[in-house]
Amino acid sequence: MATPRYPTKQYLAGDFVSSAGCVLFRQLSGEPLEICILHHLTRNEWLLPKGRKDRGETIEQTAIRETYEETGYPCRLWPQRMPTRAPVPGSAGDAGHGMVIGDALVEPIAVTIRDLVKGDIKMIFWYIALVEEGIQKVEGTQMENENFESVFMQADEAVRQMTFDSDRDIVKKALEIVQGNA
Repeated sequence: MATPRYPTKQYLAGDFVSSAGCVLFRQLSGEPLEICILHHLTRNEWLLPKGRKDRGETIEQTAIRETYEETGYPCRLWPQRMPTRAPVPGSAGDAGHGMVIGDALVEPIAVTIRDLVKGDIKMIFWYIALVEEGIQKVEGTQMENENFESVFMQADEAVRQMTFDSDRDIVKKALEIVQGNA
């Protein structure tokens, strides 16, 4: 039996949960960049919108749907100039696994892996999304068991407001990419 080239841990069907979410941006004319975050009213926590993938749905579709359901804001993935290890289509990955900067990408900006019970994991793929100017919030989009208030705030304030360091790091990375500093 061959020894793996790199340390490997694999999870088979039923051992993992696939989830996705977004850092949701908005920029109104003449105003600073804003980010929408969720205030979980029951637990008094400040979070990013995210949720589980439905059967037959792509991870990108999950990110947009969950962001809309939890925030009430229709949005789209926002292409950015950002680091990636994905090869250019048709290049057969000639660059190996090296990191390059790509233009107009809608790749995940982060992946969070959370341990669940019995050795299972939850993988959360994070994207950058945008609410177009003039788009209004739609009420009644949350699931019955959700109790979120969605709040747009200036980007630097959103970073400080996050309850969990992991969410704060994701917001910082998204902000770095959007501001062209990645």
